[in-house]
Amino acid sequence: MMKTLLPALSLVLASHGALAYQLDTEVARALPELKALYLHLHQNPELSYQETQTAKRLASELKQLGFEVTEQIGGHGVVALLRNGEGPTVMIRADTDGLPIVEQTGKPYASKVRVKDASNNEVGVMHGCGHDIHMTSFIGTAQQLANNRDQWQGTLMMVAQPAEEVGAGAKAMLKEGLFSRFAKPDHVLGLHVSASLPAGQVAIAPGYALANVDSVDIIVRGKGGHGAYPHTTVDPVVLASRIVLAAQTITSREISPLKPSVITVGSIHGGSKHNIISNEVKLQLTLRSYDPAVREQQIAALERMTKGIAQSAGLPPELAPIVYVHEEESIPSTYNTPELAVRVEKSIRAELGDEQVVKAEPVMAGEDFGLYGRTPENIPATIFWLGGVEPDAYRQAQFSGEPLPSLHSSKFAPDYPLTIKTGVRAMTASALDLFKTAPAL
Repeated sequence: MMKTLLPALSLVLASHGALAYQLDTEVARALPELKALYLHLHQNPELSYQETQTAKRLASELKQLGFEVTEQIGGHGVVALLRNGEGPTVMIRADTDGLPIVEQTGKPYASKVRVKDASNNEVGVMHGCGHDIHMTSFIGTAQQLANNRDQWQGTLMMVAQPAEEVGAGAKAMLKEGLFSRFAKPDHVLGLHVSASLPAGQVAIAPGYALANVDSVDIIVRGKGGHGAYPHTTVDPVVLASRIVLAAQTITSREISPLKPSVITVGSIHGGSKHNIISNEVKLQLTLRSYDPAVREQQIAALERMTKGIAQSAGLPPELAPIVYVHEEESIPSTYNTPELAVRVEKSIRAELGDEQVVKAEPVMAGEDFGLYGRTPENIPATIFWLGGVEPDAYRQAQFSGEPLPSLHSSKFAPDYPLTIKTGVRAMTASALDLFKTAPAL
């Protein structure tokens, strides 16, 4: 367990520069225990909806630091509050679930976990998206703020969120009254490891940072028969092929080129034998965008196109394709409140130095962090990227042009000591500055 007390700052420091130096020293002192926590989390990953032991460990760490801790919120979510006088409420969120990946990094501390997934298949489990880094930075930040309460006033709200990888955790925690049962934040902060940025650096993108993501199934129906008599059938394989090609024109011909849109057909399954024309083909798609209006346009166009293609082949309306959007897995785009993003960037620059902070470009990946800024309370929220690539490996990749292992890769292995140290410093400095503002009325 993390030690509950570290030597507090002996003086109330007059300048941010002095604070930056002291914070660096304090985080360096805590780093051995943080590295041990990281290795434990890395070697014991748990899948979405199964984060039992992970949640217990995080709850225990926060209790040791003096937080009021509530478990089992929205599944295996943990909410911890530290009240420290009058002032704003700052929420810091970390995600906790791992991925069904067999780790192939070759590291001595690699995960060897094998479990049964929801379909009863045995799978490997790995923190291939950096959630172990997120959780360790989260605890390190909680430690710094708990042990140096003379540096801030307000309420610190730490939220350990499950089921991010399936787009369900934030929804579940909000549904259970995260902002009504516990506290309404004035600011919401998060970080995410980057597999394309060197450790020691941070990147932030004001405005849209991550995308709307929708999983869509299309069931294409037809009239099956013998491959020798195609004129007696309506071939769903041919219809599915037409739909795949037609879907590409939604982005290229129906949506403004100034509005980002991606439609990916990730899976196509149909038929059973060479000479049999089947009755059905199943397509699985991912839709990505930033603008909610573009998302609606993508879905409406798919529904229109699929029905039109089926009708053109002579199918009756009752055999029109079925377009099913997995709303429970849909993730809205993450919009970094510009004013908050600028403030956070300024805080991190003061802590790490200008050369260690870069502007991030928006990406089309999804993250359910964005939901915390889309409630009726309209709370300012910002997530920033935390470089995770070992600096020498990053420089070598830049020189050779060889791609680095990406997030969700079985070979993704962050430079965890430097990444954690940077994450704790960046998040703590950001929170300390936000505590200097007046709370919202």
